[in-house]
Amino acid sequence: MNDKAMMHTVLELAAQGAHTTQPNPRVGCIIVNDGEIVGQGYHHQAGELHAERLALAEAGDRARGATAYVNLEPCCHQGRTPPCTDGLIDAGVTKVVASMRDPNPRVSGSGFELLKGAGIEVVNGVLNEQAIWLNRGFVSRMANEKPWVILKSAATLDGRTAAFDGKSKWITGEQARTEVQTVRAGCSAILTGIGTVLADDPSLNVRIGGDTARQPLRVILDSNLQTPIDAKIIGVDQKLVIFTLSDDLEKMSALIELGAEVVQLKNTNDGRLELSSVLDELAKWQCNEVLIEAGQTLSGAFLQQGLVDELVLFYAGSLLGDQGKSMFQFDQPLEFEQRANFKISSVSMVGEDVKVTAVNTDSVDSLTHPKSIN
Repeated sequence: MNDKAMMHTVLELAAQGAHTTQPNPRVGCIIVNDGEIVGQGYHHQAGELHAERLALAEAGDRARGATAYVNLEPCCHQGRTPPCTDGLIDAGVTKVVASMRDPNPRVSGSGFELLKGAGIEVVNGVLNEQAIWLNRGFVSRMANEKPWVILKSAATLDGRTAAFDGKSKWITGEQARTEVQTVRAGCSAILTGIGTVLADDPSLNVRIGGDTARQPLRVILDSNLQTPIDAKIIGVDQKLVIFTLSDDLEKMSALIELGAEVVQLKNTNDGRLELSSVLDELAKWQCNEVLIEAGQTLSGAFLQQGLVDELVLFYAGSLLGDQGKSMFQFDQPLEFEQRANFKISSVSMVGEDVKVTAVNTDSVDSLTHPKSIN
């Protein structure tokens, strides 16, 4: 049995939980005995059985003497579900092939040690980088104590997000807008600024069917607590948090009564929310991937402060000229040598529009070489 080929299949299996496992990682498992797949499964949702348990249940007695392929070190602690290490040991599995150590401090190699102590052969590191990338948000939160930040924007070919008067509906086509829903579905939270809320009154929810019943947390950065009590984003469901510097207790109470959570952060000298503090808080809220869908000012601030890990940009076949609104506004001009460097990872057609994905090279390095992963 080719370990790499089998692990490719495991990763494809794990990816089926891309929209539903938050805040847990995406994990797949395949049980092989005498060259035959006898059981497989993937983690569907937090609180439900893990991939190993599902695969073992399907394999039954055929798990004895088998090899388990899994993209993440099996857990060894009791959470909402029992430890997977116990399940593998009790089932009589003789070998475990994994992609990576679990960066969760509660595991972090202990699972492998328990398996070895029970006489099970452990092989780790098969398709390691691919496995880390699949769970980049979980790895970032566990190993680096910050969510993986994705910034999405849609623009004309000359990088304009709106006309001079602010009109922008719609720049991209229907297929690109559907693709945005898929990007949203894979994230723990969607973050925007109060300017976007006041200008567009967005819902920022996932509006596609299938396995996307889980709605991401919506996050508004609202320094002065200007969010209208009748804003659409409040009425979607109870998953809304507003970060503010304001001490307007009456407005806070009104928003909380409507189901929003209001978090007051420490005031800053310039009267703006400290973006890194917001991300720190979202990590504590178990957010793995945070999607920024904001205007040019807030998007530019995240970029200028080096807080964006991944860009997802959609370009339509139109032009608005130099009077149109730019994608990113910086508070000061940059020298050429100060430019932010992103590596383009994919370019594809989505309907009549172009989707470009790019990653911050420093962010990728922090994933593949964090202190807590071997």
